[in-house]
Amino acid sequence: MMNSEHVRLGIAPIGWCNDDMPELGAENTFRQTVSEMALAGFTGCEIGNKYPKDPAELKHQLELRGMRIASRWFSSFLLTQPYDAVAEAFSAELDFLSAVGADRINVSEQSYSIQGCVDVPILTGGHKYVMNDAEWERFCTGLNGLGRIASERGFKLCYHHHMGTVVQTSAETDRMMANTDPRYVFLCYDTGHFTFAGEDPLAMLRKYVDRVGHVHLKDMRLNVVEQVRAQNWSFLQAVRNGAFTVPGDGDVDFDPVFQVLEEAGYQGWLLVEAEQDPAKADPLEYAQKARAYIRQHTGL
Repeated sequence: MMNSEHVRLGIAPIGWCNDDMPELGAENTFRQTVSEMALAGFTGCEIGNKYPKDPAELKHQLELRGMRIASRWFSSFLLTQPYDAVAEAFSAELDFLSAVGADRINVSEQSYSIQGCVDVPILTGGHKYVMNDAEWERFCTGLNGLGRIASERGFKLCYHHHMGTVVQTSAETDRMMANTDPRYVFLCYDTGHFTFAGEDPLAMLRKYVDRVGHVHLKDMRLNVVEQVRAQNWSFLQAVRNGAFTVPGDGDVDFDPVFQVLEEAGYQGWLLVEAEQDPAKADPLEYAQKARAYIRQHTGL
């Protein structure tokens, strides 16, 4: 059983309103979203597009509900923008996160990403961008720089491997981890994205558990993933059609994942992140499902 003093539970707002497709869940307000998160039994969350831009107001509304901010997504463009511009935007995000009491930031390189392209197949056609050696060097050097900035401010930069981006596969994750400084660059480990990519999420966790700074618990419906490949769906089409779901509702085996984290003494957030169409998967109902499953399988 996991230690509740060291491991905290959160959930992402993406189940209520999708950042990439804001029409999904457009009817769900910020206050409804965070109230339902708290009602389901979570004490933390990440930041969505409907959240207040004033950190004081955001912190106040969360504290009313016994919640706090766990982390936030940051889109880096280390391959296509000057490093200084990326670092400036990154520092501004740290300002906001510091003001709301967070100490993690999830970075994903979005140069050449196809994750937000509605009609570009995610698993077929070879559309995903592959970095050359010079780009790898620029990318990893930039990550080390951002990670150093984060570390100096009491944050962990947690890199989010993601479908449709330059770090999607296990081999790409391996190269990124091997060429970044373990003092400054950690892994935002995501069960769903490794599974979607056809990789072994447990093997990747065992390899990098000592550098995991943040955990996304995302389950997968593998029958839908088969449709994604067969019908040449994009990432967004996969989301709309239910490729992702909450832990315990799909095909990912979470028990060994929890065991590896527990044995390694993981300290940080377990963050449920399962983007679905709220019209098909009621966010509160699925949040409650996830909370019950985590309680049963971790004791948290």
